[in-house]
Amino acid sequence: MLSTLVLELDRDPRMGRNEEAYTEDPYLYSRIAENIVHATQGSNIAAADKVVAVLTDFPTQSEPASGLERGAIELSERALRENFLLPWSAAITKAGGLGVMAGYPEVEDVPAHASEKWMNGVLRQELGFQGVVESEGGGFGTLIYEDIVRTQKEAGALALKAGVDLNITYEPAYMGPLIENVEEGRVPVALVDRAVRRVLELKFRLGLFENPYVDVDHAIRTIHSQPYQDLALRAGREGIVLLKNERNALPLRKNLKSIAVIGPDADNLMNQLGDYSPKKIPQHVVSILEGIKAKTNHETKVVAVRGCGILGDDKSGFAEATRAAKSADVAIVVVGENQGQNGLDEKKDPPTDGEGHDVASLDLTGVQEDLVRAVYETGTPTVVVLVNGRPLSTRWIAAHVPAIVEAWRPGERGGAAVADVLFGDYNPSGRLAITIPRHVGQLPAYYNYKPAKAYWIRGEKRGYADMPATPLYPFGYGLSYTEYEYSNLRIDAPRIHTEGTARVSVQVKNTGDRSGTETVQLYIHETTGPVATPVKQLRGFERVELKPGETKNVTLTLTGEDLQLLDLDMHWRVIPGEFEIMVGKSSEDLPLKGVLTVVP
Repeated sequence: MLSTLVLELDRDPRMGRNEEAYTEDPYLYSRIAENIVHATQGSNIAAADKVVAVLTDFPTQSEPASGLERGAIELSERALRENFLLPWSAAITKAGGLGVMAGYPEVEDVPAHASEKWMNGVLRQELGFQGVVESEGGGFGTLIYEDIVRTQKEAGALALKAGVDLNITYEPAYMGPLIENVEEGRVPVALVDRAVRRVLELKFRLGLFENPYVDVDHAIRTIHSQPYQDLALRAGREGIVLLKNERNALPLRKNLKSIAVIGPDADNLMNQLGDYSPKKIPQHVVSILEGIKAKTNHETKVVAVRGCGILGDDKSGFAEATRAAKSADVAIVVVGENQGQNGLDEKKDPPTDGEGHDVASLDLTGVQEDLVRAVYETGTPTVVVLVNGRPLSTRWIAAHVPAIVEAWRPGERGGAAVADVLFGDYNPSGRLAITIPRHVGQLPAYYNYKPAKAYWIRGEKRGYADMPATPLYPFGYGLSYTEYEYSNLRIDAPRIHTEGTARVSVQVKNTGDRSGTETVQLYIHETTGPVATPVKQLRGFERVELKPGETKNVTLTLTGEDLQLLDLDMHWRVIPGEFEIMVGKSSEDLPLKGVLTVVP
């Protein structure tokens, strides 16, 4: 009765498994973490619809050396505590998460599976974790290939001492060799008892001894019922981000005479699903091609052409693709990535994303960009839809194609969700939870960088010699089919003590002719302090629905926790001073600014 949920900041999108993560921002991730745990465990984990939230991978395996799976975490303890540890604190200390998976990488030169400091000292003593720590798949082997020990027997002894309670992949470390360790006096039986006690306690709390079996019939009736299908459609819609819409190229008319749907991801069902999807999907998955066909009337001719693959240099399908585009009123080109771990024939169609499928470049693979160019150069109005699990550095597309829709992995109703956006039945409201760089060489590209980077981006040097250092699309960015206007920033009170709170309010008006949902974002920056702090940090957000012409007041509250920093002595505290308050549409579009003064 466990549910595994990734809790790692997505700070290096080269790493394939980062598609399982949610955001680069520690504040946003903390709010997500709290909601995940509350929804998964509820107030009573013995309830029939609740399970233990197993949060992975502690303390982190994001931003590894070279962006490679299991790469060493070469971050300082300050960086880990300022950013990566915050979602864990929210999930465990605040929300009471009861499951943790140990990470693969070495942290401070010690593999996580053997780190008493992180798995016991930080996790249990500092964060107050009271649940079960399980290994990663093959995790004990990290101690061997990192040259810490030579055998699984030795690895098991170190991991048990560090606090890993449960082995999920039947490695020898916790099987026969562990018995030998106990019999030989190398491992105290008390450590085995400690791990067993933790596992049994969790089983008792889950009620597994009273109700050991799941209700299969209930699961079959429930999982693909209409409410769940509707939820899948809603998730697909709300996750879509409109990246570009030059001259209102979107939404499309439903009575177009002809539409060309081109690209390797237009009719690829598995690529709409996430990492570790089942090899065979029992329910119907709506492809993007199917979704487009369902939106048009019976008089519209929809022509589908694959054009090329995700990988490879085969352009033999280009001629058919350009013919289709020339004969159409609009060309919709659907490109992106191949999903790993989901039953694809990896020899025929190798994965480009998912756990264990890292990349050195964030550009579109194969000849996909060439396909987009060829279609665009026909002169037919072109829309690009991206289906992917990581940010893609689509510089040429961003510069030339008038409309770009970021669909991510839109799920089983994803084709319907994309079509709803393309044809205007849903006004896109998604905002980027991760920065999209121009080039992989910009990594790390997250928005909350330190002032030294800002000096080079905005100063005399203006970034790199060969391209701007600014992102292709910033954190928090996303377009709508309507426009929003911000006004009347108020800070109540503008002067507070270190333990005080302040309410920041703004007015938001829908100045367009469509209803829409705007995400108001609040950022702060302390102007001076004992340590360098990010140029801006997200500290509040709220989605607000607005009808055409409607104005609403949005109020966000800042507390001492929002204003604190990790001081020179590695203690979290509020440092008196002036805080710049910034409110707007994204991390780079912040029209309203004010000052909050904090006094001792």
